[in-house]
Amino acid sequence: NIFSYEDRENKKIYVPKLIEGTLDDVSIGEEIVFNEIDEDIEIKAKGLKNMIIYKYQDKDVYIFDNHNHAFYFWIKSLKKGNFTKGCKLVHVDQHKDTREPENYNVDIDNIDDVFRYTNETLNVGSFIKPALKHDIFSEVIIIDSSYGFNLDIEGEYVLDIDLDMDKMNKEKEKSIGKKIKDLIKKAKVITIASSPFFIEQDYAIKVLKELFNYDII
Repeated sequence: NIFSYEDRENKKIYVPKLIEGTLDDVSIGEEIVFNEIDEDIEIKAKGLKNMIIYKYQDKDVYIFDNHNHAFYFWIKSLKKGNFTKGCKLVHVDQHKDTREPENYNVDIDNIDDVFRYTNETLNVGSFIKPALKHDIFSEVIIIDSSYGFNLDIEGEYVLDIDLDMDKMNKEKEKSIGKKIKDLIKKAKVITIASSPFFIEQDYAIKVLKELFNYDII
């Protein structure tokens, strides 16, 4: 909530609750979840009504709005034993999201402290480096262009998707969707951000549903 805080009219953002559900439960809410001033215009972005944990085949898929929440769900999944600490992170996004956080002061063994850190320290560009610093992942493989989908990713990994990746190469939308589908099949856990400030939410939900119901030719 720090972005343009002093200059903004609205001072609060909303963090929706997590519910179990399916893709049919992913819907747009009425609360402001991201607030920023861009070119002297205050943008009050509405996000998802709820965060969703969706059971896809045998794996957990977490769907949420602002990307910093991925950190919390990585730790939650690790504590459930859903992936091996020190595996790879595959980050599919038009942004690298590898900015330095304000600090690395979080007790990853205390889920309440992880919640505090995720919501009070991290932002949408600074959530990956803490996961590397605390050895949640041994490395991050960043796919921020269509070229990145040609990488051969071996071994265990957690898949992290920002739905604004759809802007990468519109003319290659079908081939990119197929490659993400392949990544989904092999991932241990999947985290997906709808990124309200960066992509219209109704379109983000459309992209999301296409990824999980993709007609592979």
